[in-house]
Amino acid sequence: MDRNSATGLFLISALLLVYLFFFSPKNPDEKAAGKTPPATTAATKAPAIPSVAALAPETALDTTAGAAKDVNLANENITVTFSTRGGRVTAVRMNKYKTFFGKPLDLFDASSARMDTKFRTVDGKTIRFSDLNFQAVPSQSAAGSVLTFSAPVAGGSIVQTYSLPANSFELKYDLRLLGLERTVAQEPLTFTFVDQVRQTEQDLKQNRNHTTINHYLAAGDQGALAEASEKPEEYKAAGPVKWAAHKHDFFVAGLIADQQPFAGGAFNADVNLEDSTTIKTLSSTLTIPVAEVEQGRGQYRFFFGPNAFNLLKQVTPEFDRNVYLGWGLFRWVNRFVVLPVFHFLEQFISSYGVIIALLVLLIKLVTWPLTYKTYESQARMKVLKPEIDELKAKHGDDATKVQQETMKLYQEFGVSPLSGCVPTLLTLPILFAMFQFFPNAIELRQQSFLWAKDLSSYDVFIKLPFYVKWYGDHVSMFTLMMTASTLLMTWQSNQTNTAMQGPMKTYSYLMPIIFLFVLNSFAAGLTWYYFVSNVITFAQQAITKTFVDDTKIRAQLDANKIKNKDKKPGGIQGRIAEAMKAAQEREAQAKRKS
Repeated sequence: MDRNSATGLFLISALLLVYLFFFSPKNPDEKAAGKTPPATTAATKAPAIPSVAALAPETALDTTAGAAKDVNLANENITVTFSTRGGRVTAVRMNKYKTFFGKPLDLFDASSARMDTKFRTVDGKTIRFSDLNFQAVPSQSAAGSVLTFSAPVAGGSIVQTYSLPANSFELKYDLRLLGLERTVAQEPLTFTFVDQVRQTEQDLKQNRNHTTINHYLAAGDQGALAEASEKPEEYKAAGPVKWAAHKHDFFVAGLIADQQPFAGGAFNADVNLEDSTTIKTLSSTLTIPVAEVEQGRGQYRFFFGPNAFNLLKQVTPEFDRNVYLGWGLFRWVNRFVVLPVFHFLEQFISSYGVIIALLVLLIKLVTWPLTYKTYESQARMKVLKPEIDELKAKHGDDATKVQQETMKLYQEFGVSPLSGCVPTLLTLPILFAMFQFFPNAIELRQQSFLWAKDLSSYDVFIKLPFYVKWYGDHVSMFTLMMTASTLLMTWQSNQTNTAMQGPMKTYSYLMPIIFLFVLNSFAAGLTWYYFVSNVITFAQQAITKTFVDDTKIRAQLDANKIKNKDKKPGGIQGRIAEAMKAAQEREAQAKRKS
């Protein structure tokens, strides 16, 4: 590894560390001073939406029409439980999914979440749906199973109709206020959804930090509360809201307005690190235009399902934003390159570990021209090493002169000092895209491979009886394999490129060790991806080496020297040479003055 390649490695490593620092969830475990489970070791301020108070016992229900009871609508995907108290959804079970701990996966239930709707009458009285006992009438239609709730109130009635189509994750919801035109105040109804999210995945930290509220305004703006914040987060929509969604890492509970949007919305999220039961408390408040429900246009949809990109993009515009694939160019790479290739391969291969390996192979084949350019640049530097050693011996400790003469040498032989690192920098979008793809891809959730139980979370090869700060309480074997292969690549490169000396050589070994700690708690799919990438890189280097002839490169460089004999430096190299010359002159002037 020559100096220019090392510079490229340094830039990539620095960018990667900065990216991880700003875009990866901060680890609350580190505040525990090396002790285990973060849920019971860190403290935070009192929740803005108290977990217990939010789901305190409700007011007494008038049971004249009979005691409240539960009613279910189900298809092969979900089972939705309703209560005649309020005619509302009280629980949702994902029929095809389990928690990491093997239990049925309830998106929420009556003990962890609560929905309610209220409105005001013209005389100032507040009527809550939860204070009313609705009559439930099940039926069937061409659209699927239907459940209609009705309750008399203030001389009129409230009618709520839910329809659950077969093979769907969507629950259609129709709300009407009948005969209440003169009773209801002309102000929006208020729908609230308080959701105490519980741990369903192996990694509590990732589970918590991937849980948030996303929303989409009718004006076309998409927004979200900060996922990884340990402080209360809140946001009040500046205009009408098209949809809002509680994102639970790999699952979504959302409400969509099909006709007129919600008049407004307010969203809150809070974390209490001392609570080991509730990982985050989410609360959404949406206002429903009263005219819509009075005129029979109160048509909405609930979405209760997996956070799968191809599924969500069919729900409503921008609903696929609940799957976080990175931002800007990185999202583009994941959406239009990684996901299509991944979904194509899974049609033929059942093992996701093998799919990841093939994904690496395909990416390596596509980027091989860039890899070849990098290797060719290293070969040029290796061929020029005798001339560079002469410059160092001639000018001794005058580093500025050495650099100036080196740049002049590069110009003479037609070598660019950036040609070795620029091709590598061009692969950065893929590198960063992978950091967002693997922990957010539900396709990898609970997919086992070798000793890893879940490729979307870290693999636990050895469980430590203690917690190591910056490292964790487990040993990830895929991370160890990735680190070992990276160190081997570095050693091999340093053996063939003797220009790498001193601190830069030490640094080349230090970075893999740093990433051993950084990536120990990252998704196993990611570290497996980089291990396979290193193995394929070994093979690529061996093959590429057969096409790169040092003798031919020497002859080409000598020909460039003759051609560039009277050519003045230009471009970046020229500017660098001028800057070095100016620096040398300033240094000389400073010496004369002293």
